[in-house]
Amino acid sequence: MVALALNDVTLGYDGHPAVHHLNGMFKSGSLTAIAGPNGSGKSTLMKGLAGILSPLGGSIIRESCEAKDIAYLPQAHDIDRSFPATVSDLVQSGLWHRRGNFARLTAEDRHDVHHALDAVGLHGFDHRDIGTLSGGQFQRALFARTLLQDAKVILLDEPFTAIDTKTTEDLLNIIARWHREKRTVLAVLHDFELIRAHFPETLLLAREPVAWGKTGEVTSKDNLLKARAMTEAWDEEADDCERVVA
Repeated sequence: MVALALNDVTLGYDGHPAVHHLNGMFKSGSLTAIAGPNGSGKSTLMKGLAGILSPLGGSIIRESCEAKDIAYLPQAHDIDRSFPATVSDLVQSGLWHRRGNFARLTAEDRHDVHHALDAVGLHGFDHRDIGTLSGGQFQRALFARTLLQDAKVILLDEPFTAIDTKTTEDLLNIIARWHREKRTVLAVLHDFELIRAHFPETLLLAREPVAWGKTGEVTSKDNLLKARAMTEAWDEEADDCERVVA
């Protein structure tokens, strides 16, 4: 069964493409790394898959899920941590699909929030202000929120950036749990050693697809060099993102 299908998808901002002509599918229950050099369109693709960004061309088909069945965890720096909210406030926002944005929490909801915090190693952090958390603690809280969403498809944009090794290991265990539960998980990642160790499938992007399939084959030296060269060759000033031709 297919979770997400892409039909000649082009994504970008203000009519300026960042990801070009992407075709393929993510099977239900698959665990896929989205990799590529900086500026290769990885985060743009995730926003398109999440439904935040509409394609400039082509279509994204969510064959086995609806929008509410997709959990999107953005990059941590995209979230305003100065907003006066507790860890519990942040985590319980993962219940919006169950209760709506303004409904009062039930006893079951509160139990689920505590359970999610326990699962990510934040027992007792309920009333801590999110602005006081370390980078690793904040990422754990975001994973707790994602746990509560109980989604079929989970999109993670750079989930391991600027966090410690122990937190990375703990969050990798949660991702492995999701995979065992046959959820579809996609993660934007930069560490190819980590990708090869934990992600069976990889999509290598350089504004357009370089390779997509088994991680060992996709992350070959030749493919990584090709991806870097392709990304560096895009002319950012061109209206249609044409490559510079030497």
